[in-house]
Amino acid sequence: MKIINLDQTDYKKLDAKSYELEKRRLRIEFLKLQEDVIKNNRRICIVFEGRDTAGKSTAIRFFSEYLMPKHFNYIQLGIPTKWESSHWFQRWKKVIPNKGQISFLDRSWYTRAITEPIMGYCTENQYRVFMKKVNNWEEELISDGIELTKFYFSLSKDQQKIRMKARKNSELKYWKLTKNDEKVITKWNAFTLYKEQMFEKTGTEVSPWVSINSNNKMIARLTSLRYLLNKTEYHGKKILKPAKWSKSLNNYSTNLEGIKFDNLSYEQFMVISKYSDDI
Repeated sequence: MKIINLDQTDYKKLDAKSYELEKRRLRIEFLKLQEDVIKNNRRICIVFEGRDTAGKSTAIRFFSEYLMPKHFNYIQLGIPTKWESSHWFQRWKKVIPNKGQISFLDRSWYTRAITEPIMGYCTENQYRVFMKKVNNWEEELISDGIELTKFYFSLSKDQQKIRMKARKNSELKYWKLTKNDEKVITKWNAFTLYKEQMFEKTGTEVSPWVSINSNNKMIARLTSLRYLLNKTEYHGKKILKPAKWSKSLNNYSTNLEGIKFDNLSYEQFMVISKYSDDI
């Protein structure tokens, strides 16, 4: 299993001014990356998975707000047709980015790994076939030139309840809460089980999962974008170390030879991560 955990839970040092400064810094770098993608006909695909209210859609807006619109795509597919359900990978192959494009997937082919089997939207056999074939399919995408990043936005059960309640009581967002969402809340443990199975079987060396603590949406957006920029090469790149407020947080974590190291400072994390199982 290959999973990179970016889990920061102490956000007291992040004030509104620090957030705005960091957001601007990262967005300038992301625009450089987009220019490099366009110039060199690169194809970047960014998957956003996670439970309802985890902040996937708002993170995508955060990433893309100042990008050149003609050169990125926001993908959110609806309910699959009968044919699409039976030809799962072909359905998603259609939305893989063309040359010079960045695609943001607000949920992806991994709905078949979690939501569909839990909610009864696919058969057991369809689930098993997907889990058996998905790693090879992603390797083919990568071999074809796709630069794939898979984010999983994780939040606590209590935080999800708070956000669901806020959504229900909002005069502007009430319509986002569906009967299906209410059913999902009652299946928390099942979602956890299938999520862990997904991580175990589909987090690979060439295509790891990047788990983002999204209990605080602001830090989740900064953390995920900074990760993407640091792992991706592009012209004019600046290495993006966390700002001072983030460096002082002693809650980085990583794995080394099967042993998890928690509550690391930034400096400790950078030393151990050179040899880490997670990098």
